[in-house]
Amino acid sequence: MGFMLLLVQLIAVALTGPFKVNDIKAFSNPEDPTNVVVWVAIILIFTAFIFLVIKLNKKWIIQAFIFLTVASTLYFVFIPFFSIGPFFDFALLPSDTPERVYFLLLFLSVGLTALLYVYPEWYVIDTVGVIIGAGASTMFGISLEIIPTLLLLVVLAVYDYIAVYRTKHMVALAEGVMDLKLPILLVVPKHWKYSFLKEKFDKQEREAFFMGLGDAVMPTLLVVSANVFVQGAGSFNVPLVGEMNIPALGAIVGTFVGFTVLMGLVIKGKPQAGLPFLNTGVILGYAAGCLIAGSALLN
Repeated sequence: MGFMLLLVQLIAVALTGPFKVNDIKAFSNPEDPTNVVVWVAIILIFTAFIFLVIKLNKKWIIQAFIFLTVASTLYFVFIPFFSIGPFFDFALLPSDTPERVYFLLLFLSVGLTALLYVYPEWYVIDTVGVIIGAGASTMFGISLEIIPTLLLLVVLAVYDYIAVYRTKHMVALAEGVMDLKLPILLVVPKHWKYSFLKEKFDKQEREAFFMGLGDAVMPTLLVVSANVFVQGAGSFNVPLVGEMNIPALGAIVGTFVGFTVLMGLVIKGKPQAGLPFLNTGVILGYAAGCLIAGSALLN
């Protein structure tokens, strides 16, 4: 699970340049703190929508919505992904781009989504989840400067704490959609013979560890944001990833400090709120990176 978390962060950083070139971002004004309000409002509305659908016993609506979202997200992730390395070299898919590129991107997006629907085994879910998680992290990370990103992480950490430990509605939500086998989580089996297709979610003992995809995306926002918006902090060239500055590297290290503490509690068998640990870790790691680099914490 730690490896997949690291993979999400490294791929997100690698996609930053291509995303910027292709002008794929979520918010037009990265400095605007109201972007945080919009994000939190969307989360609350979507959570209420899921609970309503579950209560009405219409889970197929959730499934259809998620699959449509997966296909469209994969398409937009593949645009910059295939503009790097030896694949293609294009920006914004200009008019002279061969039509085969459009069909390739569409084929990959629909094909992966179809595979996910037909055969949602744990490694298929994890593969799609890592791709979507990295793409979403890049898209929002380059759309939020440091202050809005820090504000968002603090708000979501508090919300996750309340939703898991107090109201416990997040636990109920996760259990309500787990049987749909959607790429909204990462799955790590406890043994090699494990099959997510055969997992019985009504039993007490789980045969795998589960981590919400949001727990991988949220701390990665700060990694990407730090790498984009913190200037003059010194950088290192990471193979296959590109330039990373010291605050971004510190944020990655901090993420895994928080992750280590989180997993120490998860192994005991009780559901835990991931964001209080992960967001705290990534923020402290970012702050340490800024101090080491001699750059301002709030750019």
